[in-house]
Amino acid sequence: MNQHSITNESLGLSMILVIVAILISHKEKLALEKEIIWSICRAIVQLIIVGYVLKYIFDLNNEILTILMVLFICFNAAYNAKKRSKYIDYAFTISFVAITSGTVLTLLVLVLTDSIAFTPMQVIPISGMIAGNAMVAVGLCYTNLGQRFKGEQQKIQEMLSLGASPKFASAALIRDSIRASLIPTIDSAKTVGLVSLPGMMSGLIFAGVDPVKAIKYQIMVTFMLLSTASLSTIIACYLAYRRFYNQRHQLMTRALK
Repeated sequence: MNQHSITNESLGLSMILVIVAILISHKEKLALEKEIIWSICRAIVQLIIVGYVLKYIFDLNNEILTILMVLFICFNAAYNAKKRSKYIDYAFTISFVAITSGTVLTLLVLVLTDSIAFTPMQVIPISGMIAGNAMVAVGLCYTNLGQRFKGEQQKIQEMLSLGASPKFASAALIRDSIRASLIPTIDSAKTVGLVSLPGMMSGLIFAGVDPVKAIKYQIMVTFMLLSTASLSTIIACYLAYRRFYNQRHQLMTRALK
């Protein structure tokens, strides 16, 4: 197996790519120079810290620390998904429940079927992938749900006035929001291998692993991304739609302005 270790010098020279992005931003007057520099500095600091933390956890190989790290990942994913919830109260709690449920259920299936071992070296990276994908799906769900409730207020109020329950009046909106939030994950699954070589597969091939073996891992990743995104989005959507109604089952129109 051929191995290639990146040196500090080659890593420093790769900063040329960032300089190119900064020059393009300056030339086209995009005013993104500060954002690019800040994001790069933040990414470097975060990755260095995470690298040392993971090294410590991997060396300890402690189950409790592994579980705590998974919950920490879900916590951060929920916090970022919450930012898309313009019209939804308690969005963080809903996001945390949805993302954690989807992530834990997927991990349980993977561990119980011996697809992965319950070790920090396998569980934590997998958790990061599936929780991150669930975060994007839940965030899209919030955006679509809010836009649809805002755009169809009159229709919903008419259905409620005719005796429909909030769940019945919201059924079409919930269905469309779930569908829209899952489209990126589904499209990614359709084009994997043809348009893109995803991170796990590319990393394994780059490390010298047989491409056929790398493909098996990537197929497993595709399965778990679809599973977690679907579970998390469904849970989040059915918990979130209730926040658009008050205790009398009336649509809260003020919150949609």
